[in-house]
Amino acid sequence: MPSSRPTPASKTDQRQLRQLLADLQQVREETLKTQKLCAEEWKPHIHKRDFLDSAKNMGAYIGLRRHDLRHFQEQLAALGLSSLGRTEGHVLANLDAVIHALGALTGTPAEPAAISRTAQAFSDNSQQLHQQTRHLFGPPPAHRSVRIMVTLPSEAATDYAFVKALVERGMDCARINCAHDTAQDWQQMSAYVRQAVAETGRSCKILMDLAGPKLRTGALAAGHGIIHLKPRRDERGALLEPCRVILDGSGQAGCAAAKDGLGRRIPARLGVDPGWFRRIGRGDRIEFTDLRGKAGALIVEKILSSTEALAACDSSAYLEEGIELHHFPHPKHRHPVFAAALGAILPVPQPIMLNPGDALQLTRAGIPGEPAEIDEADNSIIPAHIACAHPAVFDCLKTGQRVLIDDGHIGAVVEALNEDGALLRITHAREQGAKLGAEKGLNFPDTDLHLPALTEKDRTDLASIVQHADIVGYSFVQSADDMEQLLAALAGNGARKTGIIAKIETRLALNNLPEIIIRGAGSHPFGVMIARGDLAVEIGYEQLAETQEEIMWLCESAHVPVVWATQVLESLVKQNIPTRAEVTDAAMAERAECIMLNKGPFVLDAIDVLDHLVARMQSHQTKKTAQMRTLHW
Repeated sequence: MPSSRPTPASKTDQRQLRQLLADLQQVREETLKTQKLCAEEWKPHIHKRDFLDSAKNMGAYIGLRRHDLRHFQEQLAALGLSSLGRTEGHVLANLDAVIHALGALTGTPAEPAAISRTAQAFSDNSQQLHQQTRHLFGPPPAHRSVRIMVTLPSEAATDYAFVKALVERGMDCARINCAHDTAQDWQQMSAYVRQAVAETGRSCKILMDLAGPKLRTGALAAGHGIIHLKPRRDERGALLEPCRVILDGSGQAGCAAAKDGLGRRIPARLGVDPGWFRRIGRGDRIEFTDLRGKAGALIVEKILSSTEALAACDSSAYLEEGIELHHFPHPKHRHPVFAAALGAILPVPQPIMLNPGDALQLTRAGIPGEPAEIDEADNSIIPAHIACAHPAVFDCLKTGQRVLIDDGHIGAVVEALNEDGALLRITHAREQGAKLGAEKGLNFPDTDLHLPALTEKDRTDLASIVQHADIVGYSFVQSADDMEQLLAALAGNGARKTGIIAKIETRLALNNLPEIIIRGAGSHPFGVMIARGDLAVEIGYEQLAETQEEIMWLCESAHVPVVWATQVLESLVKQNIPTRAEVTDAAMAERAECIMLNKGPFVLDAIDVLDHLVARMQSHQTKKTAQMRTLHW
């Protein structure tokens, strides 16, 4: 008869199981201790009773993640138990479930009541995130749970058909950036969104982003007023399409061609003498000699109004004020030839070219930026200069600290502080040199910037914003105090139930994220936006992937929805050609509760792609399973 005595191996296994059980019970005790400390500290700031349990769960998650659990995870997975890799939404319940299972494996009698409570906690907590997302963003579409947010261009204030198309295609939240346009524009955009919602029957919330402190470069000095006419040609140089311009006889200055926020081309305008303009007709030929001494001609294609005509040019040309235009009427018009000088042309800001080693003076004064002055020996005698739109930055800067410009495309270091501001030395730029323009972002990753997140402009704008917005986007929020300022301002405007989305875009905001969440979600419908552009520049691109995961984990533990933002399907939005990397990025974004698309000429196509992509991905994944090394909140 075989012996029932345990083998040495089974004794060893039992000792390992008991040790694992004891270790996890110790982790639970320490997790519970941290949870209680956090709950006590946070209690005065939680005014929504339905957030109390979520706050406690986040406190438990912070306590749990102060341990390196990877060794435990390997052992638990080998036993066929939960590896704790999906514990965010229900921390103590997950720990208890594993502890109950280990107890059963070591011979501890099962406690049905405790197991039942654990199962109920799993069920209750799993619904919290869905409920909070619904409170903030409204009901989801039938075929996907992830919402799609779209930044509205300025043209959304005048183009209702475009706004309606956004809603019809699948926009669940319209973002209005209050750093641009006017309060009247925001009101009209909001009205169009509400109208589209009423006509389509779809849900679409309105988010209005506060501008926040403008950490951007200032204006550039104007260069010469020059218009470049450039027809489209194929690779062999054959003409595909002439360049079209507007001849303007209204007396206004001419301007170069441009594109609006929807990607529509706006032709260049040539200001001409009103009397001369009245003589031209369809089919007339207008000849000129451009700045290079090259002959060219415009053919009048259509008279648009009493002061405007559309003309086409088959050749490249550079035009400036004073160039003579010779009018040759079509034979059937029977007019003599008339000449007139091209009118004034609005000057174009002159970009500053920068290379590694160049000096750049960042100025306190809001004077227009200019390139360096170069002597005859090609030496810089006066460095280039450009203003910082928020001069209080200079009170925080120190020599040796980094300054990153234009999403990090240009890098510099503070070489000296002076009366004018800060002298920077360029450390990296594109090989062929980088163009520095106006309104480019400035990041100071080594500098502790004590700037008010809520500016006077923001306080003024809030009075208008709360009349139209469902959600307020809080730019540059970095601390619990910043959140308190916004809460007080919203209360002062009678908006105690307006949703809030905190944009996490600095290292300090990341460090203070638990307190930011408590203040926001403790009082209002609340979400967090991972502002990946500025955040990547602040913390380094190599850390962005892990950091965005950590943000999503912490927010899930508090049952707070996350917005995945910045450059999602950017090539598709801007050029209608998505990259493989962007499609993969968008697929991974499905783990967030909302994905934001920027404005661009092909944003409607991007909504279609994103809608299809996330709907398919949600059948493959929900959130994630992670290795749980130590975190530092």
